[in-house]
Amino acid sequence: RAFRSRQRDVLRVRIPARARMTLSFALTSPASPITGARASKRLKNARRRSRHLKEERNNKGTNPSSIRAASLPSFNYSSSTFGNNNDSSSNESSYGGKNRLSAMEDSSSSQQAEIEENVGFVDRGFEESLSEQERTQSQMFNKEPLSMVNLRQASNGSASTSSNTASDEKIGTFFKREPREKWKKKNKFPVLFYSKEHEPLAKKIAELEEFSVELGTINWESFNDGFPDLFINDAYDIRDRHVAFLASFHNPEVIFEQLSIIYSLPKMFVASFTLVLPFFPTGTAERVAVEGEVATAVTLARMLSSTPPSRGGPTSAVIFDIHALQERFYFGDAILPCFESGIPMLLKRLQKLEDAQNVVIAYPDEGAYKRFHSFFDRAGYKSVVCTKVRQKEKRIVKLKEGEPAGRHCVIVDDLVQSGGTLIECQALLQKLGATKVSAYVTHGVFPNKSWKRFTSEGAGGQGFSNFWITDSCPMTVKDVEGLKPFEVLSLARRIAKSLQI
Repeated sequence: RAFRSRQRDVLRVRIPARARMTLSFALTSPASPITGARASKRLKNARRRSRHLKEERNNKGTNPSSIRAASLPSFNYSSSTFGNNNDSSSNESSYGGKNRLSAMEDSSSSQQAEIEENVGFVDRGFEESLSEQERTQSQMFNKEPLSMVNLRQASNGSASTSSNTASDEKIGTFFKREPREKWKKKNKFPVLFYSKEHEPLAKKIAELEEFSVELGTINWESFNDGFPDLFINDAYDIRDRHVAFLASFHNPEVIFEQLSIIYSLPKMFVASFTLVLPFFPTGTAERVAVEGEVATAVTLARMLSSTPPSRGGPTSAVIFDIHALQERFYFGDAILPCFESGIPMLLKRLQKLEDAQNVVIAYPDEGAYKRFHSFFDRAGYKSVVCTKVRQKEKRIVKLKEGEPAGRHCVIVDDLVQSGGTLIECQALLQKLGATKVSAYVTHGVFPNKSWKRFTSEGAGGQGFSNFWITDSCPMTVKDVEGLKPFEVLSLARRIAKSLQI
């Protein structure tokens, strides 16, 4: 308002007040936009001038009015700055011109005392004149708040109390903020939410010391009509964090409530979102042989492709040993499928066998051979391939290639349902002279508790020395844990590794 007043009003403004308005006007003027870098630079220059003037006043006894005149920052009062189209001479005359300083220097002794008292206005007035946006922009050029620096120095014993006080007086409180609760915690550490069925697997992931994964919690409840009543805890704390959800689509009834969580998490301003779906349940229904069949794998892939993007981009989907690799093309551009495998865990387990040098890998059909043989060929294992042949109304298993006699045959497939094919393949290999027969499947589905066929109490499955499965199907793991010949190979380490960004 002083700049827009008449000349006599400007001349009555005191030096500190006039200088504050000068700084405030210059910093907020459209012709001189302030940025974070310029705000930091001007702040440093203003503090430097303030310290220099104090030293000059104490050492030389300079007149406070001259100190005031020297402390004024030089600004270019151009016509564009004040919004006028007059020339520089008209601006000079309207604001007092060269006679402005001399008129102010003739102020009374009381005014000079007030000027001397407020000679340190630069430290305070400049900071007060900055808007909140300018403060934020200026703070962007500091890696962490100075309050955190002081706290760290105090904890390390590198700075004494007196030095901290002197540093505070020198720096001021412009950049000081309350320390953030999670400032030192790397935001790259992911937060993992999980379905109710996958809680044991989620806890195993969090217990791995070499991978820093935090667990988030969800309240899984339902209304009286049976529809889900869901609540994601600590929704504000996951902002700007890498978030993942461990899903289990073992039953169509749970897909709706888990999809509700999957669609909600990316909208909570998370840095990135990863969906971990160990078992893609409709993978076997990926193609149509007769007109009228429905490929439900396409339907589920489209549902997952509707996941909204997060701040970091599209959603990533981690799936283990999907039935057919071409199913990646069923997903839309809004999701990035990442296909992992549990075969590396089997390779490590085979090395611990007593007859590890006598192991050959058997495949129940050509599809399994095409899917997995590259893993074992690189490891140096020989292959035995079986095939299914239809005879009248029955489909029997025959040997296509390989020599199983005198070897420990390990049958490898992506999943098992009733287990009839594995039992027939085991009987064929033993008939051809195999000393031992074991099996590995990534997904032990076993509907209607068909896993009982492979226990000592079952019928037809007692010939397996080992039966390895993963914990991708949580309901099966709960049933077969501790039963021979089953052994569970956990996906926890591979999932935790896939979450590291």
